[in-house]
Amino acid sequence: MNAPATPADTLRTALAGLLDGLPPRQAAQAVERLIANYRGATPTDAPILRDRADVVAYAAYRMPATFAAVRSALAAFSDAVPEWAPAGHVDVGGGTGAATWAVSDTWGGVRPVTVLDWAEPALALGKEIAAAHPALRDTRWQRSRIGAALTVDDTDLVTVSYVLNELTPSDRAALVDAAAGAAQAVVIVEAGTPDGYARVIEARQRLVDAGFHVAAPCPHSAACPIVPGTDWCHFAARVSRSSLHRQVKGGSLAYEDEKFSYVAAARFPVAPAPSRVVRRPQIRKGQVLLDLCETDEQIRRRTVTKRHGDLYKAARDADWGDPWPPADE
Repeated sequence: MNAPATPADTLRTALAGLLDGLPPRQAAQAVERLIANYRGATPTDAPILRDRADVVAYAAYRMPATFAAVRSALAAFSDAVPEWAPAGHVDVGGGTGAATWAVSDTWGGVRPVTVLDWAEPALALGKEIAAAHPALRDTRWQRSRIGAALTVDDTDLVTVSYVLNELTPSDRAALVDAAAGAAQAVVIVEAGTPDGYARVIEARQRLVDAGFHVAAPCPHSAACPIVPGTDWCHFAARVSRSSLHRQVKGGSLAYEDEKFSYVAAARFPVAPAPSRVVRRPQIRKGQVLLDLCETDEQIRRRTVTKRHGDLYKAARDADWGDPWPPADE
C-alpha cells in the first residue's frame, strides 16, 4: 500500500499542471518582469502580481522556492518548541499560499488558516491550488492591504515570507507590530541578501522588544554578533528546478539553492539550539571547520578532528543551518 502523499508532494503535483495553456515564452517573460520588480522598489499600493498570467508564472517559478525556505525555517522553529503546534495560522502577504503548505507539511493536521494579500489574482490561484490538499481546502483567502492599515486576527502562528522587501520602512514596522500583537509565534522569511538580512534583523528586534523569545536561527535573543556591513546571516534550501526555472535561468543543474534569512520567535518559552552552523562546513583532511553562532553572542570557528570520535562523524554530516552539537551527541 502506498503511503499518503505529503503536502510537499501534493503541491509539486498541483504546480506541474499550472503552465498548461500558457505559452512558454509568455511565462518566461512574466517571470523575468516579476524578478525585476521584486529586486526594485515597489510602492505599497501597487501589487506586483497583476493578472492570472503573472500569478501562474509566479506560482510555478517561486512557490517551490518559497515553500522550501519557509519549511526550513519552520523545521528549526519546531525543533525549538517540540511540544507545540499551532491551532491557527495567518499568512500575511501570502500570495498563492506557499507558507500555508509549509505549515501543513511541518505539523500536519487541520487548523483554521487565513491568507491575507492585496493581489486578488494571487488569492484566487492560491485557493485553486489549495483544493488539491484536504487540510487547506477551507482556507480563507482575504484581500487586505499589507501595511500600516493591516489588521491581523488573533491566532497562534503568523508567517510573513518575502513581503517586507515590498514595503516602506514605516509599513514594515507596522506589519511586524501587528503580527506580534496578534500571534503567539511569528516566523519571518526574507531573501538571503544583505538587505534581506537587515530587514530580518530589524523585525527580530521589534519582536524581542514586544516580549518574544527568539527560537531560531539564533541561540539567544540578544543582539546579533555580526557587525553591520561586514557580513550577513543567511541559509540555503535546495529546490528542484522545473522546466520554467531552466528556461528562465539557463544552466544544466537539476536543482538550485534558495538563499534566505529568517527569524522565528514566540511569546512562550523556547529551547533554541545551543549553537548553529552559520556557513557551509569546510571539510579538510582529518578535520571539519564549523562556523558557529553561540549563546554568548559570538560567532566562532570550531575545529572538529578525528580525535573527537563520534562528534567528528557528526561534523562531517553537518550542514549549513544545522544546530550544533546534534541533539543525540
